[in-house]
Amino acid sequence: MTTTQSTLFSGIEKLIKELNPQTITEERKAVLQPLADFIQSKVSNGQDIRINFICTHNSRRSHLSQVWAQTMANYFNIKNVFCYSGGTEATALFPMAAKTLQNSGFEVKTISEGNNPVYSIKYAKNEHPIIGFSKKLDDDFNPKSGFAAIMTCDSANEACPFVPGAEKRIPITFEDPKAFDNTPRQAEKYNERSLQIATELFYVFSQINS
Repeated sequence: MTTTQSTLFSGIEKLIKELNPQTITEERKAVLQPLADFIQSKVSNGQDIRINFICTHNSRRSHLSQVWAQTMANYFNIKNVFCYSGGTEATALFPMAAKTLQNSGFEVKTISEGNNPVYSIKYAKNEHPIIGFSKKLDDDFNPKSGFAAIMTCDSANEACPFVPGAEKRIPITFEDPKAFDNTPRQAEKYNERSLQIATELFYVFSQINS
């Protein structure tokens, strides 16, 4: 589908235009299809689209997915998309994940410090920032019904066979960049995972007909 005039920050827009969804395998497209179907169904019926990305600690992959999904909805001008993230337990948004988003063109500001800092993550001039912090999947910050629960890690997928209130439960798992923490390749691997997530969510939202 065609995009309208985007208000995304220029660095993010440049990065998106360099993504190559042709690198996604047919096998992986089949994994992504249920999410595209969920979004298309909501768009076709004029309903709000709520997507909650869930991982064990809500510290890395679930946040990257939440932020990129909200960004892609804006890029493809798909209205009434509300993206969330949560974990089977709460820890903290890992600083390297926030730094990776900042390096990709997002405006990231720390709203509050502490063991579980709260971040403002802004992707466009005129859009409300995403509030990033680690929380359990059923936190009051998250929707209670009518949402798609996207399981972004294997352990959360196994630990949560049932997500209360979820209309759909869709496993779309990603390898954890945490494996490279405190190594020389940390920044490279976080960026690699972020770009994979961005590419795959670009593909999902590009399938939607409004």
